[in-house]
Amino acid sequence: MEHPRSLPAMVIADGDGSITDFPELAMAGMSNGRFSQPAPEDLIPLPDGSELFALPGRLPVGWDRDGNEPAMLAEHPFSSKKPVQAVAAFMAPAHTTVLTSAYQSQENAPLLPLFAYTAVGWLDGRFWVAAFRSDPDKRQDAAQFNQRRIDRNTRQKLKNHKHNRLIQHLGRCCLSYGCPAARNYFLGRWEAPLPTSPQCNARCLGCISEQPSDCCPSTQERISFVPKLNEICEIAVSHLEHADRAIVSFGQGCEGEPLLQAERIAEAIVKIRSQTSRGTVNLNSNSSLPDRVKLLAEAGLDSIRVSLNSAQAEYYHRYYRPKNYQFSDVLRSIDVMKKAGRFVSLNYFILPGFTDSAAELTALATMIDRHRPDFIQLRNLNIDPQWYLKSLDFPPSGNSLGIRSWLGLLKKQFPWLGFGYFNPEVGRKY
Repeated sequence: MEHPRSLPAMVIADGDGSITDFPELAMAGMSNGRFSQPAPEDLIPLPDGSELFALPGRLPVGWDRDGNEPAMLAEHPFSSKKPVQAVAAFMAPAHTTVLTSAYQSQENAPLLPLFAYTAVGWLDGRFWVAAFRSDPDKRQDAAQFNQRRIDRNTRQKLKNHKHNRLIQHLGRCCLSYGCPAARNYFLGRWEAPLPTSPQCNARCLGCISEQPSDCCPSTQERISFVPKLNEICEIAVSHLEHADRAIVSFGQGCEGEPLLQAERIAEAIVKIRSQTSRGTVNLNSNSSLPDRVKLLAEAGLDSIRVSLNSAQAEYYHRYYRPKNYQFSDVLRSIDVMKKAGRFVSLNYFILPGFTDSAAELTALATMIDRHRPDFIQLRNLNIDPQWYLKSLDFPPSGNSLGIRSWLGLLKKQFPWLGFGYFNPEVGRKY
């Protein structure tokens, strides 16, 4: 992986969102409110498909090379008439953040939308970000998507399947929201989504499909119906039969908790497997209901991806705000799948300064040792970082290990454990 020859310059935005570099200061990053200078090995070129955001109400913080300390810009350095704002990168899939954008929030700064905010700088005519590629799989790389082909395939399938509400729903996910999984479904390849549940039994701080009116807006619309058995199977069987490296996944960003529709999903799995043994049937879930997980395992579920922000019960509960279940139920669900001989991934949300804290690493290592998941997906947590830490009442004191060091320690302690970003195909080496 390419790294810069020196530390990139700080980048800033004006009130209109126009971005420029400020070479007098180097870029800085942030971790649990602490500013730091990223190491060159922490930086990679901004991946294709990433986006840059100006952060309203947040003054940019860079790194003073001479004083070797953070420095904040309170005014725009090139125009006294323009306000100045911090800038962050929203990473393309398969990339994991090392440091978040460095800024100082002003009074009454608005809550940031549900994206991840990676530190970004400018050097040698391009942007650099504090991140690393966490999965070589190209299934959601920008270069893999031809928009004209996506539009053509999607509109043709919607026309040919007007009776199937689930296909119509996925068409909206594809054309209106640009969902990579939906786009891949209409391209007939890799992992296809199977949303099923309009309801949820958690009230996640970072839910992307349903938020209270006084919070940040949801980034996509939740499914409003429970698909019929034939609607699910029409998608799943064809995809598993014909797609390369085929996976179908219940539990998507455009729905609630799929375990609330476990009976329907179990029926669907049985019917799917009566018609094809090919590919992987997966469930993305909060894994809150062990008895329903057992039902799905008995029906033939191949793998489960367990959503997790923390291996510490107190922080788990403050983020998920569960309804009628406990963190211990999540652990029981992992045990159920492992006892059935099935594959378990942790969809482990990454936020620098929290994830790589010593206490969180200890808790995660204990969890891995006791419950033996097979794989960890290193997913960036899409949320306002300061709001998240405040909501969890996470202490600002103490130094973090650094995300790359944290990952290295896990790999050393658990050499059998897989790491990546996407749902792996069961039976494939990773």
